Amino acid sequence: MRIVISGSIAFDYLMPFPGRFVEHILPTEIDHLSVSFLVDTMEKRRGGVAPNIAYTLALLGERPVLVGTAGEDFADYRAWLEKHGVDTSGVMLLPDVFTASFFVTTDLDNHQIATFYTGAMAYSHQIALAESAGRDADLVVVSPDAPRAMIQRVQECQTLGIPYWYDPSQQIIRLSGEELAAGIEGCHLLVVNEYEFAMIREKTGWTEEQVRKKAGGVAITLAERGALLVVQDEEHWIPPVPPNPIVEPTGAGDAFRAGLLRGHSLNLGWDIAGRMGTLAAAYVLEQTGTQTHHYTRQDFVSRYRDNFDDQGALDVLLEGEPAFHPA
Repeated sequence: MRIVISGSIAFDYLMPFPGRFVEHILPTEIDHLSVSFLVDTMEKRRGGVAPNIAYTLALLGERPVLVGTAGEDFADYRAWLEKHGVDTSGVMLLPDVFTASFFVTTDLDNHQIATFYTGAMAYSHQIALAESAGRDADLVVVSPDAPRAMIQRVQECQTLGIPYWYDPSQQIIRLSGEELAAGIEGCHLLVVNEYEFAMIREKTGWTEEQVRKKAGGVAITLAERGALLVVQDEEHWIPPVPPNPIVEPTGAGDAFRAGLLRGHSLNLGWDIAGRMGTLAAAYVLEQTGTQTHHYTRQDFVSRYRDNFDDQGALDVLLEGEPAFHPA
């Protein structure tokens, strides 16, 4: 299956705050909010929604094609992705521009406040799927990117007749209700968290039932409660895999999407694919950074079977696994 992952390519700057945001934000003064959080450490990590999804997909045996824009500082990142099985031929490099950057502060309750600098991502609309990696794609994931590019990707998929998963998540704020509606109508699967699902209902004016009917299916992540998949009017409640322990939540949703997508590409059914998603997310929760986790497919299957019964279905994931995985 040829899978194209379109979206932001970025560096993450992770900053843990040794306190709780709710103790420093006054609800009665929210209309003129001005607050600063002092952090003691900062780590720079490889990130961006599209490479995060692609990296975990590669761990699980796919060779996804990454589509997006990056800056002059991308060379080492590109080599890292290629080493781990991601096809970066769909990435457009822009000289004299820096790769996008994500600055996120996480408190003791795992609540986050983030800022995103677009950098090279602002030019991602210059990539045409038909000219890069998408014309012969079996599935495209339209993940958060510059809004103009996301709108264009949806239109390209619809014009080319390519099934696509719609993952507007962090860009729901920037997209209008009409733009969100256009992305949802005709998508193979809408993937969001429960807060983002509420935002979509608010911006489109649709009820929960209407959103479900407009999309081919809906996947809603529910944090520590797992996930809910609704496909063809069937609900699949997916339990979480307990992380041991939670270290940092950034990127867990991206890993969930990758696990879900890999299960779907293997035709394993939504219940198994969903559980692959929550397991993939658990690996990320246990690390700092969105691409610092690593495992063999045998490791993944063994841990899956420690938590769930796949009745042997995941044997297909082990076919053709190389004896050596690069660290």
